[in-house]
Amino acid sequence: MIVSKQSLAKIIGSTTVYPPLAEYNVKNINKRISLDLIRFTPGGISRAELARQLGLTRAAVTSIISDLIDSGLVQETENGPATGGRRPIMLEINPQRGYLVGIDIGATHLGMLLTDFSGGVVGELEVPFDVRKPPEVSLNEVDEQLRRLLRQANLEFDQILAIGVGVPGPILAEAGMVIAPPIMPGWGNYPIRASLQERWGKPVSLNNDADLGALGEWAHGAGRGERNLAYIKVGTGVGAGLLLDGKIFTGASGCAGEIGHITIRDNGPLCSCGNYGCLEAMAGGGAIAQKARAAVKAGRRTQLAMIEDVNSITAMDVARAARLGDLVAQQIMAEAGGYLGIAIASLVNLFNPSLVVIGGGVAQIGDLLLDPIRQVVRERSLRSAAQAVRITAAVLGRRSTSMGAVVQALNLALDQLTAE
Repeated sequence: MIVSKQSLAKIIGSTTVYPPLAEYNVKNINKRISLDLIRFTPGGISRAELARQLGLTRAAVTSIISDLIDSGLVQETENGPATGGRRPIMLEINPQRGYLVGIDIGATHLGMLLTDFSGGVVGELEVPFDVRKPPEVSLNEVDEQLRRLLRQANLEFDQILAIGVGVPGPILAEAGMVIAPPIMPGWGNYPIRASLQERWGKPVSLNNDADLGALGEWAHGAGRGERNLAYIKVGTGVGAGLLLDGKIFTGASGCAGEIGHITIRDNGPLCSCGNYGCLEAMAGGGAIAQKARAAVKAGRRTQLAMIEDVNSITAMDVARAARLGDLVAQQIMAEAGGYLGIAIASLVNLFNPSLVVIGGGVAQIGDLLLDPIRQVVRERSLRSAAQAVRITAAVLGRRSTSMGAVVQALNLALDQLTAE
């Protein structure tokens, strides 16, 4: 029996976005399902529970697990709950099997996580970045920072098994490139994944940053156990990652979740996409910074006026001032939260998620941004949908996207290792 990866994703209810690579036979299907149950069950899982969930005999599960242990993918540990006798033997991903990298290429920042095979962070960096530079120049910078991260961790490149990458634009997954990305001029149709795989000689996944944020929060953050989740990334741009019925929803051409280009105000400010009054132009990082600069130039009393170069004020400067009690900064953030709430209310009515996670750098301000979002969602959503949804900040903070990229990197590594 041979099934495609797309069929496998349906079988296991996967939240991942599998690239179209190899095919699976039935034995490898059982291995992958077992591995996903082991890796996504907090604290590991016992053989008995694995057999119950798979609907297989204990003997069949023992055979599968023996193969996984022999290949170094899984290990046993006595960390199960004590019930008066010996602690049960649990199965967990072997963290020593190799290393993974998750990369978040943002509009103005570059974030990287280096993890062990179980997703435990062993190295991290974040540096300023300008995605408006040509892709060749930008990817050279990404390469330099990755090699710097490996040096800091005293690791060789050969120890990396796979790399996940997130970018702030619509993704054509099969081609490994972005499509007409509004805040990535010059990147459209550039072969990002192929270029990085050739450069690094490693499997590389490429996904939208908000989709990866949803995946990261589902796997390791606020969204554990949820099947209908929306992750809203508020940075220079504004995007949404949608986890619907346990699967990341990307749409027909990879453009699902572009919530930043919902029109909020007719004849509003010009957006990077060429339209006017988009959410991104009203509540994105650039809009927040612009309103703060205008307030300072108008002579309003704010600690932001202490910044020597008014034109260098960023959204993070505004968020920091708001946290310190600056009234002007708080008003700007509350206004942004209101605009975000309008768009999120439409999303809540349309998709009926149980959880909305607000992520990105600006979101770390907490309730100063979340409270106006919650209020507007309560006012504008259908009562049944509003009562069913919880709105919270990302548990992983700025790591959400890079941790989602690590999850995808592990998928690629497991694809290779279980097919061997």
